Amino acid sequence: MATSEEQKKEYQLVVFNIGEEEFGVDIAQVREIVRLLGITYMPKAPAFIEGVVNLRGQIVAIIDLAKRLGLPSSPRGETTRIIIIEIAENTVGMIVDSVSEVLRLSSEDMEDVPGLIETEVPEHYIRGVGKLKDRLLVLLDLDHVLTHDEVQRVERHVKAAVSKNKKEEQQ
Repeated sequence: MATSEEQKKEYQLVVFNIGEEEFGVDIAQVREIVRLLGITYMPKAPAFIEGVVNLRGQIVAIIDLAKRLGLPSSPRGETTRIIIIEIAENTVGMIVDSVSEVLRLSSEDMEDVPGLIETEVPEHYIRGVGKLKDRLLVLLDLDHVLTHDEVQRVERHVKAAVSKNKKEEQQ
């Protein structure tokens, strides 16, 4: 039987906002957080994919997380950020309204998705809910926000865009 020490786990989360909702993702999946960059549109990409950016020589697909989660998008401004994450060995950027903090949350302060939680986010995207003193934090399951097939499709779009740019440069 597991001891209480083994059952008590601590999570380190990057906390961000989309509209009025506050979310957290496991810091282990976050590579970096950057200001909004110029995004190159990708034709024929799914609606939630904004396009691609050149991040220090690496082409990274950017998704509008609000669109993906079915939330209303806010106007982009000074606080808008792109969270660069790793999903299924691929690098993807997520546009969020703002990033507020990195915090530690004990497993004792986390619950599975209660059926009564008031959020517009589809339940299968949610890993749990973090209970803080005066607020609830929706913990996203990034492996469900973008499925393996979607990540592969995004990567194909990125590779096609990169090879198209190389061909244009050679002409």
